[in-house]
Amino acid sequence: MKQFLSQRLSPMWSSRRRALDVAGTAMGLLCFALSLSLSAPAGAQPNGGRGPSFVRAAWNLEPGYLMLGAHTRFNGKVAETTRSGVTLATTYWVVQGGFSLNYGLSRHFEAAIAPMLYQDTNRGGKGFDLPHDLYLRLKIGSFGARGSAMNYGVELAGRVPTGKTHNIPYESYTVDKFSFGLTALASYAHDPLYPEDGLSLHFNLGYWNHNDVGEKLSNLPLAQDTSLVKQMTQEFTYGAAVIFPSEKFNFRFEIMGSGFLTAPPVSAYSREPVAYFSPGVSYKAYRWMTLDFNSDIRLSGENNTTVYGKGLSEISGLPNYPSWRAMLGMKLTLLPTSLYSSSERELLMRKAESRRELFEQIIKEQRETEAAETELERIKDERRKAERELDRLRRILEGEAKRQQQESTGGENGDNPPQE
Repeated sequence: MKQFLSQRLSPMWSSRRRALDVAGTAMGLLCFALSLSLSAPAGAQPNGGRGPSFVRAAWNLEPGYLMLGAHTRFNGKVAETTRSGVTLATTYWVVQGGFSLNYGLSRHFEAAIAPMLYQDTNRGGKGFDLPHDLYLRLKIGSFGARGSAMNYGVELAGRVPTGKTHNIPYESYTVDKFSFGLTALASYAHDPLYPEDGLSLHFNLGYWNHNDVGEKLSNLPLAQDTSLVKQMTQEFTYGAAVIFPSEKFNFRFEIMGSGFLTAPPVSAYSREPVAYFSPGVSYKAYRWMTLDFNSDIRLSGENNTTVYGKGLSEISGLPNYPSWRAMLGMKLTLLPTSLYSSSERELLMRKAESRRELFEQIIKEQRETEAAETELERIKDERRKAERELDRLRRILEGEAKRQQQESTGGENGDNPPQE
């Protein structure tokens, strides 16, 4: 079915694809250049829906689809820690684990809830949060002309501080207050009919408000704390990703970025701009399950600008962001349950049926294009006929003018007029 539709519709898409390929390539180069000059959030939350691991796709889940995404991310480093003038060798682990539930509410709306179940804090006490914070997301996406290679959307997000510890080393900046953000989304598909079966590009640009005025960032009593947040911390984020799919594997390359419009106080961990490059691969074990692996490599953010005073432990010789991280993940499609029992042919037919309106519109446009081309050829034929008729008329008029000129010349030379 897919092969038939592709063959049937390919003539119409050929010229459109060439133009979109040029636009998509230009946009990709622009975003890639932008990403190298900015920075990326160390704690970018994994994406539990369609698209790359961290960058959000502008495509929504189909209505009624429920997807579960689970992940664990880890990094380890031995370093020296100075506490009260005493230097100790300490192993710092940065382990995080959680999941995300994404549900397609309608064609343009997708909701997600993402609790972080475990987070290393490296801040004394038991040294971890169980559970940590909760993230809520609402994506308004899948906007674009039907059959277009480009799709657009926005995502609203909020962080509920359900964890006990914040301002954590090696993780993105957080405080014990609700924070919120907005992200613009754009996705390009080389194959608009089946966007996830061909090369795709994804771009994000966002804003995050930490809503942290009045928060204190150390464990000192309020009367002794000289590092209260006096102005609201604001952050911009961005991401760019490309996916190369095959029958059993998806290969992807992502860049995550962020920087502070208004930086937090000097007593904050992770207050520097940072950039991560994240190559990854997904194994499509079943139609309803994929296994993911990502390796994050820090591109920038080696500086440490935190001022360590009382109540903050200094990590000697290490930046505020790890130089590498590894992530293991899995995505399961929980609904609809028909995915578990249907054959490949049935799924493809159902997928084609869901796109029937799009296919009908494409075929109608193709027929209108063919009719317009036929009409244009008819007009060209009529024009050629008119040009031939005008050419014949011109020759006739030139012949008559030449004959009249000859008759006039003969009379002036004294030719005898005809006898009556």
